[in-house]
Amino acid sequence: MAEILFYHLQGQKLEGVLPPLLEKSLARGWRVVVQGGSEERIEALDAHLWTFRDDGFLPHGTWREQDTALQPVLLTVNDGNPNSAQVRFLIDDASMPADAAGYERIVVMFDGEDEDAVARARLQWADVKAQGLAATYWQPDETGRWQQKA
Repeated sequence: MAEILFYHLQGQKLEGVLPPLLEKSLARGWRVVVQGGSEERIEALDAHLWTFRDDGFLPHGTWREQDTALQPVLLTVNDGNPNSAQVRFLIDDASMPADAAGYERIVVMFDGEDEDAVARARLQWADVKAQGLAATYWQPDETGRWQQKA
């Protein structure tokens, strides 16, 4: 059964939070899908992951490429799991996948400064709990470290 993690971004940008979480996932040997709500957001994230660090990059590709099955991190706007990922990150209000139970983890990341995004995350939380899935809620503390709140 998938573990669903809700990450409440407060005072942080997705571009700063997502890359370290992707690196941790890869370090565990997991393949990852990152599903966004728009092609523009995915394109910007694609460019960011090549340059976010001076001493390296995150190996990844997008759904538009031929070798999606080989990508350790796949950025997409679509449903599906073409790279056999164990972890799926949902950003920018991407919907919970129909095959949610097939993942080890699903990470829902939402902007805590956006009231609409918070309201949608609350609805997703209620839906996940109603389905009997294991869900946890995470917020950053004063130092930016993630703390489980529920």
